[in-house]
Amino acid sequence: MKQFVLGSAFLMFISSLPADATNNHAISLKSQLEPQKVTFLQSFGETLPPIGYVNFCRERADECRPAHRFADRVQFTDGKLAELKEVNVSVNDAVAPVTDLDLYGKVEVWTYPVKEGDCEDYVLLKRRILIERGWPESTLLITVVRDENNEGHAVLTVRTDRGDFVLDNKQRDVLAWADTPYTYVKQQSARNPLVWTSLLPPSLAPQPATSASN
Repeated sequence: MKQFVLGSAFLMFISSLPADATNNHAISLKSQLEPQKVTFLQSFGETLPPIGYVNFCRERADECRPAHRFADRVQFTDGKLAELKEVNVSVNDAVAPVTDLDLYGKVEVWTYPVKEGDCEDYVLLKRRILIERGWPESTLLITVVRDENNEGHAVLTVRTDRGDFVLDNKQRDVLAWADTPYTYVKQQSARNPLVWTSLLPPSLAPQPATSASN
């Protein structure tokens, strides 16, 4: 099982990036809603990023910088849902699932897939496509979960004014996070993709690092 470990090199990498990007929150699409419900994921402080993401950011630093404009949540319309479904299905159909070990001979290789890929590769591609279509980066968060078999898995979480929704290579439909069979472990921070936050209360947080392998 692939392990997510934070190294000192990544800390140096983070410190080398400009810090002003997170301070310019030019836009916010958050609606005036009732108090937060279970439709919204709750974070519990910072945690370690996946080692595969660390290596991805070393190779593609420009894709891991905080966006200059921050959007809290997108307004969720029927058209937005249809677009999410289209991207989810098209990527799932275009990429055949295969483990990093089978494809590259090693674990925790995060990259954009061509014809084959692991769960995090689906996530990276879906995220890039949606960003290219104009979705705010801060609303598209890479998320690590434990699946129905208690194995590590990665999905893309989309932050909307009607809740957090999930694009998943195991599922053609776009589901609310609470409607999936997963335990949510960690995800990118909405304000800074280099920072990861825990989705488990401290009392439930596991001691070992969590991997994404499906």
